[in-house]
Amino acid sequence: MKYQSFTAVVFYLFFYSVAFSQEIDIVPYLKQIEKGESKEVMEILLKLKKENPTSANLIFLEGVLTENGQEAVSIYQSFVEKYPDNSYADAALYRIYSYYYALGLYETASKVLGNLTDKYPDSPYIKMALSQEEAKQEEEKIPPKVHQNEQTKEQNDFNYKFTIQAGAFVKIENARGLKSELESEGIFCEMKEKNVGGTTFHVVYVGKFQNRNEAEKFLQQINSRYNLNGRIIEKEN
Repeated sequence: MKYQSFTAVVFYLFFYSVAFSQEIDIVPYLKQIEKGESKEVMEILLKLKKENPTSANLIFLEGVLTENGQEAVSIYQSFVEKYPDNSYADAALYRIYSYYYALGLYETASKVLGNLTDKYPDSPYIKMALSQEEAKQEEEKIPPKVHQNEQTKEQNDFNYKFTIQAGAFVKIENARGLKSELESEGIFCEMKEKNVGGTTFHVVYVGKFQNRNEAEKFLQQINSRYNLNGRIIEKEN
């Protein structure tokens, strides 16, 4: 009995050690990304994934490195569902919240924030999200100052009510690439920045439409042709 007990303990410690050794400290790589060394970290990630295929932290790191916002959200969502107790789970939820908030999907973002608050009430990201929403509310109270030349441009601009949000990217080169591709086909595009929680999203808008029906027809065309997941939004006043 003693021998069996001792054997069981040794096996448990060995199993725990192996499992623990599969988890990777990604803090140094996150700091590299902050310094703009994403390409270098991506090369390291490919090697680390082969050597540590069960590391949950590497999945989160992959999400951080994913330049397409929608793909990153998918990675984060899967990460949170599979590893709710991981130390980066709340960070993943906050990044999902930030993405939807940057796109103007405030209702969806609010639901994600509620999920973050319920599951991780002590998370520091909750305060960051709430601060962002408070700042937005303050901005809405103050009418923006418009210079005279900007007023003239706005008055001469095409009077439209709807446009299409074609995509949002962390990397500006990707946003510019999509914008250039669409513009080469004679499609009107513009790009705007949205900063959420310290992360800057480059959002590409396509087309100007007087009614939703026109926008819906065009949305179907560009989604199919360019493999997008765009959405119709109303013109900001």
